[in-house]
Amino acid sequence: MAQQPIPLYPAGAPLRETVPNGETPRITPYPVDNPKPHGAVVVLPGGGYGGRAGHEGAPIAEFFNKQGIGAAVVDYRVSPFRHPVPLLDAQRAIRWVRANAGTYNWLPDKVAVLGFSAGGHLASTTLTHFDAGNADAEDPVERPSCRPDAVVLCYAVVTMSSSWTHEGSVHNLLGPKPSAELRVDLSAEQQVRAECPPTFLWHTADDQAVPVENSLMLAGALRHFKVPFELHVFPHGPHGMGLATGDPAVGQWPGLCAGWLKRQGWGA
Repeated sequence: MAQQPIPLYPAGAPLRETVPNGETPRITPYPVDNPKPHGAVVVLPGGGYGGRAGHEGAPIAEFFNKQGIGAAVVDYRVSPFRHPVPLLDAQRAIRWVRANAGTYNWLPDKVAVLGFSAGGHLASTTLTHFDAGNADAEDPVERPSCRPDAVVLCYAVVTMSSSWTHEGSVHNLLGPKPSAELRVDLSAEQQVRAECPPTFLWHTADDQAVPVENSLMLAGALRHFKVPFELHVFPHGPHGMGLATGDPAVGQWPGLCAGWLKRQGWGA
């Protein structure tokens, strides 16, 4: 069951001055009535970095709650905010879940990040861009690492430096004329290394908005660096399906994902 949204930065969000009167990033915990410590999933809805799709937020958290897994939905900042603002918000959310794990009976070493579409791009960036935290930080939320323990990518935008990208997401995140270097830095398939966490990916083969090549390229990079991954490509389905409850084929993905997480210790 959802609790009230909580500001990610009680003392004020970084780079808020870049967008006067811009929105405040928030996180909404979805704790589980489970006496045993269990994992949690940080949910990043999609929306082309121009919004956040409601059907890719609360319903996803509620699904994982039914599996005995905690969740938290993040209202990360979107356009007109630019990079690195969404990434800072996503990294802060991971740290927040770890710093508050005791409150919700979550395991601080079982924190997954799940993202859809552009939220999937943001999740893929947390896959490749992370640090160990600052043990000496005055703010306790800044002390834990922002490295996810697992990542789930749902019809995700991955590349920003090839013809397979979603240019609307690129424009909203990076502006009208991003440098080639920035595009490469935010293309997860080019930033994978052996230290990246295990990853679950799914896509539909005929996705017309974000081509399946995004997931295929990242899976190839993960395999190259021997990072564990599970990939599911369903033959048919439009972009933005969320839980895909009306599709008997694509609708298998939530159960497959929950099983993958449980095998790695997210259940209790």
